[in-house]
Amino acid sequence: MASIKSWVGSELAPDAGFINPSNECLEEIARILKLLNLNPMPLLALSPEDLEIPCLSSLSFQIRENLNAGLGFCIVNKLPIADTGEYEATAIYWLLAQLVGRPVAQKWSDGRMIYSVTDLGRPSGNGVRPDVTNEEQSFHTDNSYNIAPPDHVGLLCLRPAAEGGLSRIVNMLAVLEVMFDKYPHFVSRLQQPYFFDRQREHSDTDKKTILTPLLCDEDGGVRVRVSRNLIYQGYKLEGKVVDENSEAALDAFFSIIDDPKMFIEFQFEPGQVQFLNNRVIGHKRTSFKDKPGTKLKRELLRVWLREGGKRFYNG
Repeated sequence: MASIKSWVGSELAPDAGFINPSNECLEEIARILKLLNLNPMPLLALSPEDLEIPCLSSLSFQIRENLNAGLGFCIVNKLPIADTGEYEATAIYWLLAQLVGRPVAQKWSDGRMIYSVTDLGRPSGNGVRPDVTNEEQSFHTDNSYNIAPPDHVGLLCLRPAAEGGLSRIVNMLAVLEVMFDKYPHFVSRLQQPYFFDRQREHSDTDKKTILTPLLCDEDGGVRVRVSRNLIYQGYKLEGKVVDENSEAALDAFFSIIDDPKMFIEFQFEPGQVQFLNNRVIGHKRTSFKDKPGTKLKRELLRVWLREGGKRFYNG
């Protein structure tokens, strides 16, 4: 993970991290879709091992290079889904994700591997993840409250919102460089545990919170676990309050993360796929509104990729 580049959003070129599939790759995708139409299969049964897909394999290599030895993120621009159904779009995305890494469960209750990120009309809170609301998120790393968070995150845009829903990506390595320079006295607090709400992703007899630091060394590199709202919810579940020093450390950390020069911002477009290194790249989306009276709401399809442990939610 140490080979990922530190970058500041305002210094990146507008097309930094973008990967454009070749014409040969698009032709290969068309052949795959034709084959799948003739040979229907359940989505989760689709495996790259059953197909001849050299172009998608080459694309996945580029993605992995970006995730592990480049900027730590990339945006595939874009899968040809405009004239396909949701099954076909998801099938290509699922095949590509498996080439990039090993998909794992995203919910404890049902082990789902492909997760729909869309507004369900409820406010966020214990048991309601912010990803199924239309609220503005804070910068976070996915599943920071789990025993074994994913290493990489994939998101396919099926439909954007009618209004809002901008995506933002920030490099936590660059954030930490500023943190060490401006607020070195708070770094040690971030390396000590905070309570996180586990979002009811556990059995009734298990603990409702996890106690873990925001910054830790893992597999020879740094891992950042951060979700400010889930920290506050975690302390509430424990019947505690975040003490003054712990709050000040969070304030300092987020004052850097939320500085507009630190992150990139873009409108996620249908067919685009965003992959992130979840150890050191934070992300968020702004609040949004769907068109009233429509069932075609903003929807992203998410995968979590993790090489270690089991495929179970808790790894």
